[in-house]
Amino acid sequence: MSEKREDYINWDEYFMGIAYLSAMRSKDPNTQVGACIVSKSNRILSMGYNGFPNGIDDDAFPWNRNNPDPLCNKYFYTTHSELNAILNYRGGTLEGAKLYVTLFPCNECAKAIIQAGIRQLVYACDKYETTPGVIASKRMLKSAGVEMIPYQPTGREIKLHV
Repeated sequence: MSEKREDYINWDEYFMGIAYLSAMRSKDPNTQVGACIVSKSNRILSMGYNGFPNGIDDDAFPWNRNNPDPLCNKYFYTTHSELNAILNYRGGTLEGAKLYVTLFPCNECAKAIIQAGIRQLVYACDKYETTPGVIASKRMLKSAGVEMIPYQPTGREIKLHV
């Protein structure tokens, strides 16, 4: 009898890898964010990435972020990856689920995470940690008992061969 492989990826690598792969679907020229929601039994429930809502022509709306006219920037029109993943789920409740996300959620996404019943948040990047939106997000998540877990990369390079 042969021995099993020992170099397989762990659950965190797998689900964060799916979040990063989802981010690659984003058409945003500046920031690509992906999310993956997982059950307690390590089953993928939903995925999402940042972009315009379904049915919105992404060539007819702006991708800008610094235009003096706020209506000419992407922020009023795009949906964040976390909210997309929550809204994409069609299987009932997300109560007790775990969310893997490539960028720490903003305060608006934190509200949706809490309301959806997600109990754990694994995040890869926290580059906006000093902004009011992320500070508020962390306050709400902590108050609601959502465990915030920084992703611990193993240093392993994962490549797709297609």
